[in-house]
Amino acid sequence: MNDIKVSIVTVCKNSGKTIEKTIRSVLCQTYKNIEYIIKDGGSEDDTLEICRRYEGEFEKNGMTMKILSSPDSGIYDAMNRGIDETTGDIVGILNSDDSYEKETVEIMVQAYLKEDFDLAFGDIRMVLPSGRTFVKKARLRAYTTSRDWNHPTQFVKRSIYDTYRYRCENISDDMDLYFRIKKDGKKIIVINKVLAEFMMGGVSSTIPLHEVGERIMRRYRIYRQNGYSALYFFECAGFEIVKYVGSKF
Repeated sequence: MNDIKVSIVTVCKNSGKTIEKTIRSVLCQTYKNIEYIIKDGGSEDDTLEICRRYEGEFEKNGMTMKILSSPDSGIYDAMNRGIDETTGDIVGILNSDDSYEKETVEIMVQAYLKEDFDLAFGDIRMVLPSGRTFVKKARLRAYTTSRDWNHPTQFVKRSIYDTYRYRCENISDDMDLYFRIKKDGKKIIVINKVLAEFMMGGVSSTIPLHEVGERIMRRYRIYRQNGYSALYFFECAGFEIVKYVGSKF
């Protein structure tokens, strides 16, 4: 089992208030054959200072840590650049204000050995700004919807990234990549355990009213580009309206 190398990528910029929790969630994994790559976009706060404090801790724990800092063209360009540096068998991407459960990587490695998946994801704990939480369940069914999928829990076979990368077109590029992999019939599995914690209130969940229509159409275009029916417009409209209402609480 320990022969499986896992790469984890965190992209960040001016994340000094949140990134320490993210880093510690990787450092404290029960599985140790991990390389951790932090791709910083040129932070002007104490983000890099915090990251560098942990380099020795990762080495002591039998893990590797690589910190890169250079300008990029946004979050998905940064993810692509981080993926370029990975050498593991499977790759997870963890945002700089989210965190893994302690056994997340071990659970994923066990699943990979058993299933040889191309992509896997699991349940996620959503944390509201008020501190209240709820679990968003992961599902895999013929009807494709992003409501069933949780990007912070997603791990992808490294060789898949040789073909599929984030398009760097909009904030829903992560959904687009998942849809493309699913459409092409790659092996996807779901693990119904909470694998990560997602802090709501970030760029993807703070929604001004005037942006709701554009968000609906952006999401709809991704469905259509991936061959889904025009009826998915109603899925997109319902999703964004509910998300907008939820962002107000």
